[in-house]
Amino acid sequence: MQTEINKVELRNLRIEDYKELKDSMIEAYPGMIDSHWQESHIKNLLRIFPDGQLVILVDGMVVGSALSLIVNKSIVDKNHDYAKITGNFTFSTHNSKGEVLYGIDVFVHPKYRGLRLGRRMYEARKEICEQLNLKSIVFAGRIPNYGKYASELTPKQYIEKVKRKELHDPVLSFQLSNDFHVLRVMKNYLEGDKLSKEFAVLLEWNNIYYDESPKIINLDKSIIRLGLIQWQMRSLANLEALFEQSEFFIDAVSGYGSDFAVFPELFIAPLMADYNHLSEADAIRELAKYAEPIRIRFQELAISYNINIITGSMPHLVDGTLYNSGFLCKRDGTYETYTKIHITPNEVFHWGITGGNNIQTFDTDCGKIGIVICYDVEFPELSRLMADEGMNILFVPFLTDTQNAYTRVKHCAQARAIENECYVAIAGCVGNLPKVNNMDIQYAQSAVFTPADFAFPSNGIKAETTPNTEMTLIVDVDLDLLKELHEHGSVKILKDRRKDLYEIKKVK
Repeated sequence: MQTEINKVELRNLRIEDYKELKDSMIEAYPGMIDSHWQESHIKNLLRIFPDGQLVILVDGMVVGSALSLIVNKSIVDKNHDYAKITGNFTFSTHNSKGEVLYGIDVFVHPKYRGLRLGRRMYEARKEICEQLNLKSIVFAGRIPNYGKYASELTPKQYIEKVKRKELHDPVLSFQLSNDFHVLRVMKNYLEGDKLSKEFAVLLEWNNIYYDESPKIINLDKSIIRLGLIQWQMRSLANLEALFEQSEFFIDAVSGYGSDFAVFPELFIAPLMADYNHLSEADAIRELAKYAEPIRIRFQELAISYNINIITGSMPHLVDGTLYNSGFLCKRDGTYETYTKIHITPNEVFHWGITGGNNIQTFDTDCGKIGIVICYDVEFPELSRLMADEGMNILFVPFLTDTQNAYTRVKHCAQARAIENECYVAIAGCVGNLPKVNNMDIQYAQSAVFTPADFAFPSNGIKAETTPNTEMTLIVDVDLDLLKELHEHGSVKILKDRRKDLYEIKKVK
């Protein structure tokens, strides 16, 4: 995995990308003659179907691409080869009124494989298919490892072994893992493909939202999937053990298509056991040394698993001052920092933590969000200011020791959801932690709360975990319901405020 990645960007292809596109394509297809598209081909694709041409950039450099056409299903149903489906590379087969999104190429530079960039492009293709109300995605995949077994296996036998995971094929295995199913095997598909013996496997992904009746498609993402991690405190040998456990949960919630992975407040506290011989104030300052390595590792995981990660919180030293902070690691490789503003008496007395001064919202690929840490959710002014900036989801990493403390967080979080007409997701730690002073017991029941109106659960709880048990909570929230609530709710709390009598504003 690349460790010096600052940003990953997925966007539509532009003609000025051509040189980098060509260089990456040559690296991606070693041993194939004329393995890259000519500039005239790319210009033509951008002219007829710009929305279907995608590139992925790492730190501003094109390292992969996915190219597509829209074709009639009748063409796909017939036997065809690569030249025929592309109109002998003129793309005359493209028909904007067709039913099928046909993938004519997808590749990732070898240096950047292992980061799941291909999966990211496939997810974008699926979104294009849904947005354009197309019936399916079809792709003729090479089987580059077949050449090794051609003397002993037919293509059909080879495909069956790949399906059963007895053999691995870098292209076919990837397609099958992305919910594509095999339609048929095609002979003489791509001239010069010696590795595949010129065989290809025609694969299809069906759009379950396809509607034969014409309709206007909403291009904005409405359904957001949240992955909350209810973390059990346990002894950890070292930082690597923390990373291993964290990646397990990130992998799990990412595997279910979550847009966010949310960790609790101070979930890294088990690492403080090594410093238990020190005073509590000195021990937590030693723990603060892990903040930067954790931020770097979680940035890598956000890219690799294509998920936005809210890292809960951890002690963070800035110019000698100790804060309780966390990082929003976005799946494009960038990050932002958030800091707890209101500090509990316990945090001040035992650890000497200082409150932050920045009230802000964050722009993500799933809309505008807010993040407040534990005690902060008990102060309604913060989330109201965020709601005024357009926040749709408020995330609350928390750490509470008793049910009394948890009750404060839970009921205040529910109030924030109602009064700000937004979703609130809370994620906490559970279990007992020996050999760490001031961190003996934890209690949590992570949950997602909603506004209170007819479109939402009558108790305002979308979902919640089993109390005090390590688990994940994966929940879909619909942002379109919030828009409807703002305009046509039974009550319109944000709109009905008497701003002629009172106001809330930032002092600095």
